[in-house]
Amino acid sequence: MTLQPPPPPSITPRQMNLLRVVAAMAWSDGDLAPEEMAVMLDRFSGIFAVDAPQQAMLKQELQDYVMQNIPLEELTPKLQSIEEKELVLGLGYEVIGSSARTPEEEKINEEESVAYQKLVGLLGLPAETVQQIESEVASSESGNLIDSLTRKLEAFLR
Repeated sequence: MTLQPPPPPSITPRQMNLLRVVAAMAWSDGDLAPEEMAVMLDRFSGIFAVDAPQQAMLKQELQDYVMQNIPLEELTPKLQSIEEKELVLGLGYEVIGSSARTPEEEKINEEESVAYQKLVGLLGLPAETVQQIESEVASSESGNLIDSLTRKLEAFLR
């Protein structure tokens, strides 16, 4: 019996790369928490789909791809714009901050912090941009930040 890979999702290769970078952040501590998966699926289906039925379908499609853990070094060179880099940084920070493995553990554990610093280095964004994105995500305005980053990305891709 051979395992067949899931059919490709109805998103572009560029969009798939964005998803995979954020998924790599979620996997950085060796565990993909349900909260991390929910944040990714909600955010990406909202970014890539045009209406609620399409969002629901896309969540199902993307679930298999979130389960893949691909190294950041392999993914980040494929990011083609500042907008893409800012989007994955914001979403990555939101995802790693969405859960803790135990009640005693910080929301962002040591492995996630190391992986996040690695992502920051690989993206090469100015320190001020990184700080601004982190502040906006931490101040619970992440929905507004993600909406803003998504609009910038959509405008760039047109």
